[in-house]
Amino acid sequence: MSTTGTELERLVGIMRRLRGEGGCPWDREQDLRSMRPYLAEETFEVLDEMDRVAYGGPWRSLCEELGDLLFQIVFHAQLAAEKDAFTMADVCRAISDKIESRHPHVFGDRQVQNSTEVLFNWAQLKAEEKKRKTGRVGSVLDGVPTAAPALLRAERLTEKASRMGFDWPDVAGVRAKLDEELAELDEAIASKDRDALEHELGDVLFSLANLGRFLHTPPEDALRMAIRRFTTRFQHIESALQAEGVPLGSATLEHMERHWQGAKAAEKALPPPASLPRAPLTALRFPANDLAAQRAFWDAVAPLIGWQAVPAPSGEARYSDGALLLVFTSGGTGTPGAGVTLGAPSSRSVERLRATLEASHPGAVQGGSSPGVRFQDPAGLLWEYTA
Repeated sequence: MSTTGTELERLVGIMRRLRGEGGCPWDREQDLRSMRPYLAEETFEVLDEMDRVAYGGPWRSLCEELGDLLFQIVFHAQLAAEKDAFTMADVCRAISDKIESRHPHVFGDRQVQNSTEVLFNWAQLKAEEKKRKTGRVGSVLDGVPTAAPALLRAERLTEKASRMGFDWPDVAGVRAKLDEELAELDEAIASKDRDALEHELGDVLFSLANLGRFLHTPPEDALRMAIRRFTTRFQHIESALQAEGVPLGSATLEHMERHWQGAKAAEKALPPPASLPRAPLTALRFPANDLAAQRAFWDAVAPLIGWQAVPAPSGEARYSDGALLLVFTSGGTGTPGAGVTLGAPSSRSVERLRATLEASHPGAVQGGSSPGVRFQDPAGLLWEYTA
């Protein structure tokens, strides 16, 4: 088995060749500015896979996405090496030195009582490092990127301030502050003053971010999962309306609300599968005349889209990414008709699925091109897999 160092050296060598004479024309054309969007994209793809794993999905896809993110780091280090600025070895050395110096309770003889003391020491050590480098201590709030998502930034700023003792004594104070800000937002709504609305809504969101920190529930993660629940529930509505022959856009709000509540009820009633740490957020049921063929098809497709088969009672086949559960029933009474749109972590996974289906299940692909692939399973259900 190869070592971490061997594989990292191999990757650095590949990057050097891609950028060198006779290398890849595209890679040779890139610079720091052109690579910025890809770094951001790969970071968010890692977050997507982390969510899948957290809700019971397989780890293998996370390995692939972490590799893509590492490649971005190696790419940027190669750009720097070409300017004689630093190398990938310098990157590794710098972070190793930093982590060792900021953990004197592990790599030195300092004693700590708990994680709170660790964070306090971290802030002091960081300030001392900055003073040695720049001649000034700077602000304890330094280091939170201005380009970070606002909820994440709000949480990190309050966390940094709390390390210096600027914080509420308990969660009750944070919750009371939220009530205060909501009351001020109500006043702004009544005034219809646009500037006041923006001001007070911002204060409410900031207070919510701070409350999330106190509850040890990162607000960025909480909102991302709420978005995911909304997406899967709304897709349940779309699937149900299609099965009923109701054109999208023509259903009444009451009609859609019934299906929305049905999706929520299914979430609450669904027991967590034995292989998943949490219950999936939404379950969609579909009939399959030939369950064996359906199971064989999805056993092959599921790993390609970051899903896995989960234990199912006799007469069913179940697959989940941790948030959405697909249930195929033999001669069941589930939702017939079209399937739903499944989100792909990257365009590469779309092309991988397309190539596999074209080779193993001729006729399954129903046309379309990147960034999506439309395919039909043995039960006649149509699915859209798109990045």
